[in-house]
Amino acid sequence: MLPATSKLCAAISYRHLRNMTGLRRQAAVAISQELSRLTCRSPGPSTWIHQMRRRSSLLSSRLEEKPFSEMEMSYIKQGEEALQKSLRILEDQDDWKTETVAGNGDKVLSKVLPDVGKVFRLEVVVDQPLDTVYGELVDNMEQMGDWNPNVKEVRILEKIGKDTVITHEKAAATPGNIVGPRDFVSVRCSKRRGSTCVLAGTSTTYGAMPEQEGFIRAENGPTCMVLRPLPGNPSRTRLTWLLSIDLKGWLPKTIINQVLSQTQVDFAKHLRQRLAQPVPV
Repeated sequence: MLPATSKLCAAISYRHLRNMTGLRRQAAVAISQELSRLTCRSPGPSTWIHQMRRRSSLLSSRLEEKPFSEMEMSYIKQGEEALQKSLRILEDQDDWKTETVAGNGDKVLSKVLPDVGKVFRLEVVVDQPLDTVYGELVDNMEQMGDWNPNVKEVRILEKIGKDTVITHEKAAATPGNIVGPRDFVSVRCSKRRGSTCVLAGTSTTYGAMPEQEGFIRAENGPTCMVLRPLPGNPSRTRLTWLLSIDLKGWLPKTIINQVLSQTQVDFAKHLRQRLAQPVPV
C-alpha cells in the first residue's frame, strides 16, 4: 500500500510543481522524498510510532495553508526533526535502565545515547481521557506554572501554523538552590493522528528572546510526550515523556540525574492533581 501511495503522491506533486513556487514547491518535494524514504525503511517500528512517523512528514499538512517565510519554515523543520528523532529513541527498546519506580507504578527509565547524552523516559497512566490530558498540556500550556512548582512560567512567543509554537520557559529553582534558575527557548511541534498524540520540542534561538539576566540559558531536546488511550479503557491515558536536558553550568552528573528523574516523577503527581480539579463553569 505504501509504495503505491508514494508513487501517487509523487505523481500529483510533479503535475503541480510547475504551478508552485519557492517554499510550496520545496514542501511538495519534501513530502515525496519522505514517503519514498519510509517505503525503504526496515525493520518497522511498533504500530503507534510507525503511524506517527508515517503521517507526520515535514509539512504534509501545510500545502493548503499560506506560504511561510524562510525563518518560519526553519522553525517548522526543527520541530519536525525533534519529533522524528524523539520517536526513533523511543522506538529502540534496548539498554533502558530503571531509575525509579513509584508505589503507584510510575516509572522512570534512562539510557545514554552517543549523540545526545543521557535521556530519561517517564511511563505513567493518568486516570483521565486523552482529550483532557491533551488540552491541559497543549491548549493550556501557558498555565503550567500555576500547577507545576518546577515551572515558573511558560510563555508562547510565536505561533506558526497550527502545529508549531516558539516558547520561553522559566524553570523554578530547586530546593536549597542546588540548581539555580534556568530558562529555555524552544520550538514545539504537536501532532495528533488518530488515537495517538505526540508533543515534541527542542531548543532554538529566537532573536526577540536573548539570554535573560539572572537565568542560565539551558538547552533541551530532543524531547517529547506521547499520549495514547489505555488499551481497553479509553477513559485513561498512557503518557510517555522522553526528557533530554543540558542544564549548563558546573553541576555534578549525580545531581543532574537526581534532579531530572525527580522532576519527571513530580510532574506526573502534579498533573494528576491538576486534572482532578473541577473544571470552572
